[in-house]
Order: sequence, then structure tokens, then C-alpha cells
Amino acid sequence: MQLARRFRNLSNRYPFAGPLMWLLTFQFFIAEIVTANSWAKLPYSYRLNAISDLGAVGCGLFDDDRFVCSPLHGIMNGSLILLGITMAVGSVLLYTRLQKSKVGFSLMTLAGIGAFLVGIFPEDTVFWVHIVGQDLAFVFANVALIVFGFTLPAPRVFRLYSITSGTVALVALVLFLSHHRLFLELGGMERTVAYPLLLWLIVAGGYFATRRVRN
Repeated sequence: MQLARRFRNLSNRYPFAGPLMWLLTFQFFIAEIVTANSWAKLPYSYRLNAISDLGAVGCGLFDDDRFVCSPLHGIMNGSLILLGITMAVGSVLLYTRLQKSKVGFSLMTLAGIGAFLVGIFPEDTVFWVHIVGQDLAFVFANVALIVFGFTLPAPRVFRLYSITSGTVALVALVLFLSHHRLFLELGGMERTVAYPLLLWLIVAGGYFATRRVRN
């Protein structure tokens, strides 16, 4: 109860705090580019390598089919931890401010916890926790986008964008998990699952920030 009151006071005093949390998602793309460009021996492939390969702490064959060696894995894992925190905290602050779509913001908070776990436990450490975190992030976040499309107080075009992003990503997730990766391969299909969410967070953060300015 006291924690909820603190979030409410923070949201009222700093209305940009929630949108800013989501806008910080852009740091993921910077971290991804920097980490991928640092790869040793073999170049990193956005099509063939998984996103999680960038956070692997060791060098060698992983999953019996991919060579991984990411010298700047700390940057990628730190980025994922920060992403999880900003997803979760931003969701709590925005819900406190809007008092709409409790289910959507709850799901996005759980997805943030999942992203946090992915960063804390890289794929070549405690693999099962890494996968649990990944599934939490992918499933809950993209379902949240669809929920937001029906419940957020936003223009029709934004709500349609939310539903479309979540639907595309969930279809891609089914294909990804069933190993029907088509010409996109492992990395390309995984990014079809992840990128719509990440871009949506940036767009939504910008929307709610400018909406607050107009108000």
C-alpha cells in the first residue's frame, strides 16, 4: 500500500517519468549494434544468430550449431536488465497516471521481469531461467499490446497499431517456437517477435509524453 502511494506521488510529481521509462527502450538497439560489431573470430549474423548470443559469456559452440564469442556481452546483458526495469517501472507509473488497462500494464510489468531475467542469466549460464524469462517477455508483452489496443485511451490509429504489432509478433513467436523460421532463420524470426514490441514501447512512450504536454 505504501509502495503504491509512492508510485502515485512520483507519477503525479513527474508525469513524464512513465513515458521516459518506455522511451529508454532505444538503448537496446544501440547496445545490440555495439555488441554485435565487437564479435571475435566470426562476424555476428542478425539472420543466423539469436539475440541472446550477444549476451553469452563464453566462447565456443552453443546449442551444437552456433559459434558464439561476444567480448562485450556485459553491454548486452546490462541493456536487457535496463530494458526489463524500464518496461516494468514505466508500466506501473503509466497505470498509476492513467488508471486504464490494468490487465495490459500488469502483463507488460511481468514481461519486464522476464527481460530482466534474460539479462541476469545469459543463455550459457542457467539456461532454463533464461528461457523462462524470454518466454515471459515475448508472450506477456505481445499479448499486452493487443489488450492495449482495446483498452487504452488513445486514437484509433494507435490502437490499431498496437493490435497489429502484437498479432504479428505472436504469429512469429508460434513459427519461431515450432521451428518454422522460413527464410528469416533463427535470428530473423526472433527479431520479428521482439522488434515490434521494442518499437511500440518507443512510440507509446513518445505518444504519452506529448499527450501530457498538450494537456
